[in-house]
Amino acid sequence: MAEILNTTKAPLAIGPYVQGVNLGGMVMTSGQLPINPQTKQMPEDITEQTLQSLNNALSIIEEAGLNASNIVKTTVFVKDLNDFPLVNTVYGEFFESHNASFPARSCVEVARLPMDAKVEIEVIATK
Repeated sequence: MAEILNTTKAPLAIGPYVQGVNLGGMVMTSGQLPINPQTKQMPEDITEQTLQSLNNALSIIEEAGLNASNIVKTTVFVKDLNDFPLVNTVYGEFFESHNASFPARSCVEVARLPMDAKVEIEVIATK
């Protein structure tokens, strides 16, 4: 049975979905927009948005007792693939700063993201 994950350290779901689910050995997050959960604001800069999205996803898996080292797969959605070098730099620094191995990753350009975000990131983590 899946356990619904819910934390105030990540933005609340803005639709009919949950922040994440804990399947016992695996945790999956919904796509995380770069919304600061305290201020409810989204930074304008793509690098700040990337870091916020990653921190939001991390907060959700931490609710299940996991950390960045447990992340095995990410999917990165970007509004403009020309921003990918900046996203990639922040992404790499995030995992290095948590002493975590880089997970498998997909990155796709999309026409539009909710709330006109520039990036959205979802993760899968294992115990």
